[in-house]
Amino acid sequence: MSDPVIKGWCPGALRPMMSGDGLVVRVRPRGGRLTPEQAKGIATLSARHGNGLIDLSARANVQLRGVTEAAHGPLIEGLSALGLIDETTEVESRRNIVVTPFWQDGDGVQDFVQSLTRALGHKDAPQAPGKFGYAIDCSAEPVLSEASADIRIERGPGGTLLVRADGMGFGAEATPATVAPLALRLAQWFLETGGAPEGRGRMAAHLARGARLPELFTELPAIPRAAAPAPAPGPLPMGFLVGFEFGQITARTMSILAENGPLRITPWRMILIEGAAEAPAIPGLITDPADPMLRVTACTGAPGCPQALIATRGLARALGSALPEGTRLHVSGCAKGCAHPGPALLTLVGRADGTVDLIQSGTAAETPSKTGLNPETLSANPALLTETQHAP
Repeated sequence: MSDPVIKGWCPGALRPMMSGDGLVVRVRPRGGRLTPEQAKGIATLSARHGNGLIDLSARANVQLRGVTEAAHGPLIEGLSALGLIDETTEVESRRNIVVTPFWQDGDGVQDFVQSLTRALGHKDAPQAPGKFGYAIDCSAEPVLSEASADIRIERGPGGTLLVRADGMGFGAEATPATVAPLALRLAQWFLETGGAPEGRGRMAAHLARGARLPELFTELPAIPRAAAPAPAPGPLPMGFLVGFEFGQITARTMSILAENGPLRITPWRMILIEGAAEAPAIPGLITDPADPMLRVTACTGAPGCPQALIATRGLARALGSALPEGTRLHVSGCAKGCAHPGPALLTLVGRADGTVDLIQSGTAAETPSKTGLNPETLSANPALLTETQHAP
């Protein structure tokens, strides 16, 4: 298997990443929410300056695909007019915040987002690695335990605010006024204690190597969090949640969704239509909680990603309908596993010879249990995947 190139950073709007179909321009909605004007504007800009395809990322961002280098400048001007561009590339990189989409007015979540955003915008804020991020998960029910983050803002015992390092069962007690300063203090500690050698690193790995947190961040126990499954599409108190095959939508779909209310972008590659009682009757939406494609993840694959060794989505689509209930499948074009960095019950990884390896209950980078499987054979006989799973 060819080793993928690890870049150590994620695309942004000001610092896009070249892919097989052009530049990938990632937009980070403020507070995880797009107003109808912003969502319709993104749709228009995607159709005008890109290929009209928009990806929803696992960090609750939206990615415009197929942007040419010549179109990047006009695209940024359009996004800036919508209030979606940071002052500098450094500020954009720091403002890596995932927010619970289930916040409600008065629960403080958006206040914490604003204070943390302001703090990260200061020129002396810690410049952590590009993948380093923050999770604000302190509404009534925590839901971001599986979302990638290094510093977590949660509710501790009795509803107390807690700033916690990912990978640690304790944290620092906070108030609304100290949430942002404590989060930045923890990020600064991470950098000062060697958490990011060569500009890369994550909090949980740093702690696992033996780094000792300041006592302040070990005073208050965190509430044990079970891995929260992705919510199902359907009506919720704050709106209607809809899913999409492989988390990708068209510009036209986003424009129509925006006509129904503000859009909350979720880390499950779904969109919550704020205030909606039902989903609009348009193709491409997943509204059935039992739809097997909700349990299938696939990266862009070849030829859209230059590092992908196989086309992923046709294979994933063919296999998805045959998945047993409760089984999650991840099809990755290479061993990076960008679309689903965590473990899945079944993971298929592309090889340089066009075949795939099968990894059971692991990530795309782990040792496979079967190698050299033929994608065409699997597509024609989806049952072979689960038969292979139980083979000795």
